[in-house]
Amino acid sequence: MYTPGTDSVRSTQIPPKMCPVARAAIIGAMRIALGSDHAGFDLKQHLLAHLGGRGFTTIDLGTDSTESVDYPEFCAAVGRAVVAGEADWGIVLGGSGQGEQLAANKVRGVRAALCNCLYTARMARAHNDANVLSIGARVVGIGLAEEITDLFADTAFEGGRHQRRVDQVMAIEHEG
Repeated sequence: MYTPGTDSVRSTQIPPKMCPVARAAIIGAMRIALGSDHAGFDLKQHLLAHLGGRGFTTIDLGTDSTESVDYPEFCAAVGRAVVAGEADWGIVLGGSGQGEQLAANKVRGVRAALCNCLYTARMARAHNDANVLSIGARVVGIGLAEEITDLFADTAFEGGRHQRRVDQVMAIEHEG
């Protein structure tokens, strides 16, 4: 369960202005779960290698080819891995990233953000403490996808007034 003022994956107190990379230095190698449909498969394969090259531990939750599949199961698997603490954050990839974001957000505790530019990637982390990144593989090229992913990984949640808002968003999940 989400506890305001704590890391959403672990119950240990983590300073809110610490970027995910710095947090990983304290709590061990950062684990990133990735999932995609067929449209996001090639970009997922590229990002697995890119993130591995940065020293992250990656968890590939499928799909395993460009053969047509339905995205919800892969995106929900990423969300579940993040919420269960098996991954520190996740990435979901599809053609536009829209459906993938929606599917991941159905998992209680996930704050998935569609980021097809650098500004939204920075704001998703800095203001919304997003824990799942969604990218449209048919919208964003490989170079920009790397930049978005790196910025998402390196941006700290600012806390403060933003923490209050994140708490309010998370409280909506517990409404009857």
